[in-house]
Amino acid sequence: MRTITIMNRVLKELFRDKRTLALMFLAPILVLTLMNVVFSSNSSTTVSIGTVSVSKSVNSDLNKIKHVNVQKYADYASAKKDLKQNKLDAIIQKAHNKYTLTHANTDSSKTSAVKMAFKSALTESNMNDLKNNLLTSTTALKKVQKQLVTTSSALAKLQVQTAKANKQKSINESTKLPNQPQKETSVKHVSSPQVLNKYVYGNSDTGFFTKIIPILMSFFVFFFVFLISGMALLKERTSGTLDRLLATPVKRSEIVFGYMLSYGILATIQTITIVLYTVWVLGLQVIGNLGSVVFINLILALVALAFGILISTFANSEFQMMQFIPVLIIPQIFFSGIIPLDTMADWVKGISYVMPIKYSGDTVSDIVMRGTHITALGSNIDILFGFLIVLTLLNIIGLRRYHKV
Repeated sequence: MRTITIMNRVLKELFRDKRTLALMFLAPILVLTLMNVVFSSNSSTTVSIGTVSVSKSVNSDLNKIKHVNVQKYADYASAKKDLKQNKLDAIIQKAHNKYTLTHANTDSSKTSAVKMAFKSALTESNMNDLKNNLLTSTTALKKVQKQLVTTSSALAKLQVQTAKANKQKSINESTKLPNQPQKETSVKHVSSPQVLNKYVYGNSDTGFFTKIIPILMSFFVFFFVFLISGMALLKERTSGTLDRLLATPVKRSEIVFGYMLSYGILATIQTITIVLYTVWVLGLQVIGNLGSVVFINLILALVALAFGILISTFANSEFQMMQFIPVLIIPQIFFSGIIPLDTMADWVKGISYVMPIKYSGDTVSDIVMRGTHITALGSNIDILFGFLIVLTLLNIIGLRRYHKV
């Protein structure tokens, strides 16, 4: 009986907590819906290939392959420039009987797709060459067969004439066949071309995890700073420390900046630790400047710090703070760049533009994998600073609800 009583009390408390009910029933539906949209939109991988001095037949065969876009270049330098600007996934260059494939290799799935497409196109081109050679040989053989038929007819006539003459000497003289002009049949030998693969980033063993490491690095920086800062300020509020602080002449902006500076120091240490561990222990190859990678992640950490402080104002307990994670944090991983957004619908792409991790993930990936200088990524950095400024202002405004008159 007491067990039933306890059960009824707990159920009443749960049904009164609308946020918990929403977490249990609506959050899983939201996450599953996002996963369905994201993964269903990326059923195929489209690759862009630049060709230099490649035969017309190989270019044509490459164009026939689905999800392969081919662009011809007059020289390797212009193709390499587009490769560096992420307009191409690979360059195919031919010199004599040797093909050189230069892969961006920022996405192992695209690298594999390029290799398979080129192998298929090269095989198709070689088969066409063999068919042409075989057709030429067949035509030549038919001419030889006609000559043999003509020679056999002449030989039969000569045998009849020698039988009538019945003279061995005249037979020997008459059986000499007229010399037939011999035509040499030349069959063009198709030698197997050499294929050399080069990689701008990584090597042939570079896998999918290497592509997502820069993005995961940013995600973990964002997630843990958000969680720690939100929990810490929530504790300050529930313990009464924030109310006592607001009762003093201290300005709301000074309180917000004070919290952000204090937790910002911890966020800085955490960010540097994550970045250095990823590079030195996990072996992440960084083509660009390592300091730029740390700088971008530090900005993201400050955004997460401001975001965590803001969200904590809507929670009354640590449990309620945790309830925001499936709704506000987990969806960001789907739009951070781990899953390519190229083939998604425009409205799905639109969701990614309000995700801070998208901008940091794109920026860090460009620095790490393409060696892009930080000055060329100013737009993404400006947007991250915009997030930071807006969230900080919202935190200052949000403290009004706790001000004791």
